[in-house]
Amino acid sequence: MQRRPLLGAAAAAAVANAATTGQAAAQAAQTPSAAAPREPVTLAAWGSFHVGGRLVPLSGRPVREVVLTPGGAPARIDPNGDYMVGAMYAQYMIPAPLRGAAPLLMWHGGGLTGVSWETTPDGREGWQHFFLRRGWATYVSDAMERGRAGWAMFPDLIPGEPSFLPVANPWERFRIGDGPGSWARGTTMPGVLFPTDRESYLNFTKQVVPRFLTTDAMILEAYLALLDRVGPSVVMVHSQAGQFGWRAAQERPHLVRALVAVEPAATGLAEKAAALKDIPQLVVYGDYIERDARWPTLRRNGMAFVERVRAAGGTVEVLDLPERGIRGNSHMIMMDRNSDQVAGLVQDWLAAKGLWR
Repeated sequence: MQRRPLLGAAAAAAVANAATTGQAAAQAAQTPSAAAPREPVTLAAWGSFHVGGRLVPLSGRPVREVVLTPGGAPARIDPNGDYMVGAMYAQYMIPAPLRGAAPLLMWHGGGLTGVSWETTPDGREGWQHFFLRRGWATYVSDAMERGRAGWAMFPDLIPGEPSFLPVANPWERFRIGDGPGSWARGTTMPGVLFPTDRESYLNFTKQVVPRFLTTDAMILEAYLALLDRVGPSVVMVHSQAGQFGWRAAQERPHLVRALVAVEPAATGLAEKAAALKDIPQLVVYGDYIERDARWPTLRRNGMAFVERVRAAGGTVEVLDLPERGIRGNSHMIMMDRNSDQVAGLVQDWLAAKGLWR
């Protein structure tokens, strides 16, 4: 057990370095700092778009007059009419030269946005940079109702209501802290590689967004629209998006060249496991799973689904980082201090599958 999050950034970093295992410290030392110079990235194209969604009518609501800006004239707002519901946002970067054999779609987890792939809480480059530098066209998206995807009224147009997270929740649930109450105690998993100084962790919580628990079908529909627009792609998913990656591959097997699932928290449909048999799949798990109340079940469910796919003739490889001697990874593997090391293993796997030239 380590005690550090309530310290100042400098003191917390010193405690972290002293308490981290030798191997983890060596990994951290090899990780470039936020200020380390890197070669410029050349882009052939860079842009964004929205995709998916549908018009949903709303009626029977009273007309209101509101003042939209201080001192402005009242505006008449009629809330009745058609609303766009279920669209999602995607930003693409196409490097030059292009070496990935297909675009890389990066889908984030629950209560988060595409920022999960773009950066780390302590200012290092994220996985988007890592794969972009290696010649992959990257598409980083915000699922519906999150980030730049737009919202709609609830419960009128989106059923239920959003779930909000206090700052302690990811600390205790993402295997950064050592279980319930660890945020208040100021304790972490031993040797954890997530940046745990107070400044970095609170910077991470600024990324956390509300999440509906009733919109999975609409989210999947938008991801399918993204695949239809981009075409054959490598799909990389994290946590909640595990189900969307597997489900999308089951619905569009001809459009998924490979699937990388980073700690998937849900699976595809067992009865459609055979649809995945021609898609190379890699599942990545981090550390401390057996110390957590939920993750043994989540991994057991994931491995049961993996076995269903294998039994149907599919090829699924599992990268268990502690089994590889890589310890200290939280649920947010792409943000841990050894994120480049793990990304390198994923890159090697994709290259071995003939998807990088």
